[in-house]
Amino acid sequence: MCFKNGCFQNMNFPYFWLELLLPLVAALDFNYHHQEGMEAFLKTVAQNYSSITHLHSIGKSVKGRNLWVLVVGRFPKEHRIGIPEFKYVANMHGDETVGRELLLHLIDYLVTNDGKDPEITNLINSTRIHIMPSMNPDGFEAVKKPDCYYSIGRENYNRYDLNRNFPDAFEYNNVSRQPETLAVMKWLKTETFVLSANLHGGALVASYPFDNGVQATGALSSRSLTPDDDVFQYLAHTYASRNPNMKKGDECKNKMNFPNGVTNGYSWYPLQGGMQDYNYIWAQCFEITLELSCCKYPREEKLPSFWNNNKASLIEYIKQVHLGVKGQVFDQNGNPLPNVIVEVQDRKHICPYRTNKYGEYYLLLLPGSYIINVTVPGRDPHLTKVIIPEKSQNFSALKKDILLPFQGQLDSIPVSNPSCPMIPLYINSPSHSPATKPSLFLFLVTLLHIFFK
Repeated sequence: MCFKNGCFQNMNFPYFWLELLLPLVAALDFNYHHQEGMEAFLKTVAQNYSSITHLHSIGKSVKGRNLWVLVVGRFPKEHRIGIPEFKYVANMHGDETVGRELLLHLIDYLVTNDGKDPEITNLINSTRIHIMPSMNPDGFEAVKKPDCYYSIGRENYNRYDLNRNFPDAFEYNNVSRQPETLAVMKWLKTETFVLSANLHGGALVASYPFDNGVQATGALSSRSLTPDDDVFQYLAHTYASRNPNMKKGDECKNKMNFPNGVTNGYSWYPLQGGMQDYNYIWAQCFEITLELSCCKYPREEKLPSFWNNNKASLIEYIKQVHLGVKGQVFDQNGNPLPNVIVEVQDRKHICPYRTNKYGEYYLLLLPGSYIINVTVPGRDPHLTKVIIPEKSQNFSALKKDILLPFQGQLDSIPVSNPSCPMIPLYINSPSHSPATKPSLFLFLVTLLHIFFK
């Protein structure tokens, strides 16, 4: 049999067709993948599944290693109106390794099940899924002697804890911003992220914002709650309830007990400069922290069980990006309005949520009746009632476009600065006082648990 580039003699045709039908990517093994192996896997996936993936680096670590992100979706290279953006980030602490490997296996699972598994296919059709297996590759490579509790690779190469390195909304965080942190902050400005999770190790719990707090957020009651606390509790329970060990709440015998595998971050211990609070306040992205293993750096032979225990949770959590309501805001001529404040009454954010450059908004909400308040500088507020149904639509939030009765051209509408200053926004809140600083008890709890998150 001859082809354009030559002939094949004595070909065994059944084996020939079998080879064509084999998966494009060899099965990913359950070993720890260092930077070279991880890059090779990501590049192979991007090459062999180019129609549904896009691989890019958002920046470099202190030592020049790429911070890789693989996007999985039907339109992987660019944002499409009505398609929400989701992200997973792992390995902020280089010695917390389970999340890094789980995300590689999640990538493998998504791309190999597209067109085969209806749930995965619908998820890829309706979502852009951004996956960063390692935010701290220098730290991961620095671990020479893996340990369950602490290794030298926890921090980045400059010895900074990346989960204490972001601007803080409750107190000044005057630390030197690291290249990895700055890369993530810049990345958050380029996409309309709606939902996220960052993956850690050292405990077994789903932790939700706030991680820091003041009196206005409930700090005097040893908790710190967002205006969207009902949604965050639901999101944390969504993940924990599908993990057979996490939902027990007491699997890590030498750690705290967490009812149903869920905790408020501040209730666990106060944390300054964390990434999940930054996402929620300045990037309009709901993020929770997933602690996936009692041991930070477990043995490789345990990786298959971690995948089996987390696979359903990882998939189900992505689907929650389709909660609530989404749409565009237009003027009366049909022009989309960017930078317009779109908030739900009675749950206003200290940094108001705004439409993106396409006039889009996304609000994660549980079933119920809500009043949406749309505010444009110089105009009266526009109120719209929405009812989120009990049964969510098929991989889509409720779609509600909003038409504002404006006269005149779009460019005549004043637009205020869409970004809030990266200062402690809560410090001037009416209920803020020096008494809201963590108590001695909470300070001691912080010291005891400083290595967990």
